[in-house]
Amino acid sequence: MKTRARARAARWLTFAVVVAGALAVLGLVTYWPTGDAPELPPQPNTYVDATVTGVATEGCDDFETGATTSCQVVSARLTSGPDDGDEIEFQVRSTEFSVPELEEGDDVVLLDVATSPPEFRYSFSDFQRRTPLVLLVAAFVVVVILFGRFQGVRALLGLVASGAVLLAFVVPALLRDSPALAVALTGAAAIAFIALYLAHGFRLGTTVALAGTLVALAITSALALLVVTVTHLTGLADSSAQVLRVTASALDLRGLLVAGIVVGALGVLDDVTVSQVSIVAALRRANPGLGWRLLYREAMSVGRDHVASTVNTLVLAYAGASLPLLLFFTQGDQPVGRLLTSELIAVEIVRMLVGSIGLVASVPITTALAALVMGAGRGEAADDDIPWPTDGDTLDRPTPVPAGPHPPPGDGGADDDIAPG
Repeated sequence: MKTRARARAARWLTFAVVVAGALAVLGLVTYWPTGDAPELPPQPNTYVDATVTGVATEGCDDFETGATTSCQVVSARLTSGPDDGDEIEFQVRSTEFSVPELEEGDDVVLLDVATSPPEFRYSFSDFQRRTPLVLLVAAFVVVVILFGRFQGVRALLGLVASGAVLLAFVVPALLRDSPALAVALTGAAAIAFIALYLAHGFRLGTTVALAGTLVALAITSALALLVVTVTHLTGLADSSAQVLRVTASALDLRGLLVAGIVVGALGVLDDVTVSQVSIVAALRRANPGLGWRLLYREAMSVGRDHVASTVNTLVLAYAGASLPLLLFFTQGDQPVGRLLTSELIAVEIVRMLVGSIGLVASVPITTALAALVMGAGRGEAADDDIPWPTDGDTLDRPTPVPAGPHPPPGDGGADDDIAPG
């Protein structure tokens, strides 16, 4: 049986998670989007799909100077819209640096301005990416299901539910000028509840991971709010935010920036907290007599390795996303310090470092909670309420190791790499 202390810790932890869940539900009810959202400017133009059938270089008249300049005349066949099947032409001038090199056979998206003269009606907008993206999503689903089996299916359902929370609650609530940080915390908490319990089931280990995730989210939110305020980040560096300032003038762009940091940190926190709980549970299965202090110490040794690699991954992910921006700025003659402290780059630095601090904080918090709830008490060799392998796994349930003196390593006693409790 469990000791009274471990049972009490489990009850208090469960009670705290239930309270957090109730607060998340209250937040959903309070901030659920109602009424009309701010209207975006009308978009009279339409877009059509087309396939490039030929590219030729010719001389074209420049609008601004009236001089003749080199341009590409691209022939294409429309594959959507009211004129599906028609052969059309559009021009790409040498000064249009946003348009990539087009080749025969490219599937493109064209901007259709029906009120323009025929030679200027169509212009390049983007490439079609629907088919490769659908194939990539299908490959992702197949790999997750093959490796994760039924748990992989549950994880995918959690992913779908997370997207639904973002699209049905977080985004509409933010557009209706609800408090950005409150909406982000409510949405992140709801996503954490749904994703973790769907993927890992209703068990004590999941509750511990959820508790660690929620505490780390609170720390991340407070730190993000503090840093964004102290560094005077306005949220206006993003061109999309500048549009929102016009279409939704009451929207708190600084709060929106903090909300983005909180939601972005959630995915990494889930990974770390679940891993730490799994490590504690695995150590406990290997030796149910381990006390909570030893469980914490051994799990933290693994957690440090996990944090080191995850922080590196997080930093490189943000740096990779900002690489074109960094290359653009380094072509100028401004000092590096001024470039790094400009809002456009400082925002990414704040995202990266605040998220990493929250990630690091989640490891000792979650590990301590798991060790307290799952660790054996003094003189106890309990192995109840610990999740065991399922879904057809054939691992044998370990034999409990009684507390007390053990023979030294090499004499038939406990494994050398796991210290006895």
